Amino acid sequence: MEHVTVSEEPSAALMYHVERPVFNEGYIDSELLHRKKRTSKSLQRRIAEHLRCSSEKAKSVVFGFLPILTWLPSYPLKQYLFGDIVSGISTGVMQLPQGLAYAMLAAVPPVFGLYSSFYPVLLYTFFGTSKHISIGTFAVISLMIGGVAVREAPDSMFAVNGTNASQVVDFEARDARRVEVVVALTTLVGIIQLVLGLLRFGFLAIYLTEPLVRGFTTAAAVHVSVSQIKYLLGVHTARFNGPLSVVYSLDAVFRNIASTNVVTLIIGLVCTVFLYIIKDLNERFKKKLPIPIPGEIIVVIVSTGISYGMVMSENYGVEVVGKIPTGLLPPKIPDFSVFPNLFPDAFAISVVGFSIAISLAKTFALKHGYSVDGNQELIALGLCNFMSSFFHTFVVTASMSRSLVQESTGGHTEIAGLLASILVLLVVVAIGFVFQPLPTTVLAAIIMVNLLGMFKQLKDIPALWRTSKIELAIWLVSFFASVLLGLDYGLVVAMGFAILTVIYRTQCPKNALLGQIPDTGLYFDVDEYEEAEECSGIKIFQSNTSIYFANSDLYVSALKAKVRPNKQMDHVYTNGQMNENHTESDSEDDFFLQRLTPIHTIILDFTPVNFIDSVGAKCIKSVSQQLLFPKKTLEDRLVRSGLIH
Repeated sequence: MEHVTVSEEPSAALMYHVERPVFNEGYIDSELLHRKKRTSKSLQRRIAEHLRCSSEKAKSVVFGFLPILTWLPSYPLKQYLFGDIVSGISTGVMQLPQGLAYAMLAAVPPVFGLYSSFYPVLLYTFFGTSKHISIGTFAVISLMIGGVAVREAPDSMFAVNGTNASQVVDFEARDARRVEVVVALTTLVGIIQLVLGLLRFGFLAIYLTEPLVRGFTTAAAVHVSVSQIKYLLGVHTARFNGPLSVVYSLDAVFRNIASTNVVTLIIGLVCTVFLYIIKDLNERFKKKLPIPIPGEIIVVIVSTGISYGMVMSENYGVEVVGKIPTGLLPPKIPDFSVFPNLFPDAFAISVVGFSIAISLAKTFALKHGYSVDGNQELIALGLCNFMSSFFHTFVVTASMSRSLVQESTGGHTEIAGLLASILVLLVVVAIGFVFQPLPTTVLAAIIMVNLLGMFKQLKDIPALWRTSKIELAIWLVSFFASVLLGLDYGLVVAMGFAILTVIYRTQCPKNALLGQIPDTGLYFDVDEYEEAEECSGIKIFQSNTSIYFANSDLYVSALKAKVRPNKQMDHVYTNGQMNENHTESDSEDDFFLQRLTPIHTIILDFTPVNFIDSVGAKCIKSVSQQLLFPKKTLEDRLVRSGLIH
C-alpha cells in the first residue's frame, strides 16, 4: 500500500515521503493490470463506417470545410464591427503598395499584385481558421516565384534582333509569357497544398524547424534587397537566378553604377528615410496611436502626384509603373503544359508558404486563446491559390507586417481581411490608372524598409550560441546555403542538414553518471556538478537518447566506459587479475569470494528514453550480464583457484 505524507513545518522545505511495495513486471502484468479485450474490425467494416453518412457527420464536415459558418452567425456586431472596420481599412491601405511592390519581385506587371491582394484574401475569409493573419503577397514567396518566371521566360527568349540578351527585348511578349508561367505555378502550388491538406499532412511544417525557417527568410531578405538595388539606383541589369545569383547581381549593378539616375536615387533615398522614420514612430508609440501611420500609402500618393506633375518619366528618365488596366480580367485556364518543369519549385513554395502562414496563425491563436487547424489551413491556402490562379494571381501566404497591423489595430475576425480585399477591389476597378506615374524606386524603397524585421533575425545568432549550438548550425547552414545556392537549392540543403542533426543527436548523445546531492533526492551529472556524489557501489547511468538499432552499440559502449571501476577501486584486482597487493597469505576461498567489481548495482535511468526497439532491448539484456558477472573473468578466477582445470 502506497503511503504519502507531507511535511507541514513552515520552517522546513516541503518534503514528500513515499512508501510502497516493490513490484516486478510479471506481478504487474498478471495481478495489477488486465488488458481490455478488443475485437478487430475487418477492413470492409472500417471503410463502411468511415463512409457512413449521418446528419451530425455531414454537419461536422461542412463546418470543418467552411469555418465561417461556425463564427459568423454569432458575430457580435457591437463589440467587433468597429474594430474590424478600422483594421480592414488599415490593412487594405498597406496591402495596396505592397501588392504593387511584390509583383516586381514576382517578375510580373504590378497590376497582378493587386489581383493577388483581392481574390485570395476574399476566399480565405470563408475557408481560413485564423482570425488575425493577413493573406496576400509576401516578399519571400514573391522572390521564389520571380526566380521561376525568369528561368522559364528569360530575356534572351524575347530578343527582337537575335538571341543576345543585350539587344532590344520585347517586354510585352516577355511579361505575357511570365504571367502564364506564374499563373501555372500558382495553380500547381494550390493543387499540392489542397492534396496535402485533404491527406491530413498539416504536420508537415514541423520538419521546417524554426531556426531553419528564420535562417531561410533572412537569406531571402538578402536576395530581395540585392534585387532592389538596381531599381533604387535606376540602372538596367539582367535578372539572375540560381547559385551565386546574389554575387552576379551585385557585380552587374557595380559594373553599371556609372549610369545611375540621380533623380531616381534621390527619390528612393528620401522615401526610404521617410518610411523608416514612420515605421520607428509606429513602433515607439503603438500604444498611443489609435492606428499606425500609413507611411506606405502616403509615400505612394505623394510620389505619384509629384511624378505626374513633373512628368518625371519623360523629363528625367525615371522608370515608372506604367500601364495599369482598369477593372478585372476575365478568368483564363492556366497553361498545364509547363507543369512538369514547375513541380519541384511548386512543392518547395507550397511548403514554405504554408510554414510561414501556420507559424503566424499559431502565434496569434496562442496570444488570443483560440485554436487553428493545420490541415484546414493547408486546404484554405490551397483553395486560395488554386481558385485565384484562374483570375491571374500569383502564390500568396500570410504577411508578417500586415498581420501585425491587422491584429494591433483591433481586428477580431476574418471580416477585417474581407474589408481589406474590398478596398483593393475598389482601387482596381475605379482608380487603378492613377498609380501609372508611380516611380518603381518608391516600390523598391517600400520593399527594403519592410525587410528590416527579417534582418533583425540576425540577433538569433548570439541567442542560439548561448542556448543550442546545433540549432545555431541549422540557422547558419540555412542562411548561407540559401544566399549562395539560391532559395530553392538552399532550402533542400537546409532540410537535409536539419535531418542530419536529428541523426547526430541520437548518435552523439550526452552520457552521464548521476550522483546524489547530499540530503536531497536530486541526482545530477557528477562530472558537471561538484555537489553530486556517487552512492557507494552504485552506478546510475543516463543517456539522453532513445535506444534502437542505429545507436544500440554506441549506448552499450558508453555504458561500459562509464561504469568501469576507477583506479582507486582497483587495488585488489586489475582486469580480473590479481595485482601486487594480493599476497600468498590470502586464502584461495577469500579471493574467489571477493566481488569481481566493487559495483554491486547498476541503474539505467530511462527518463529521457522515448523508445527501445528489439535490437536495443537485446543489447541491454546482454550487457547486463557482461557488466555484473563477466564470464571470462569468472573462468580465469576459477582456474587460478584450482576449482576447474
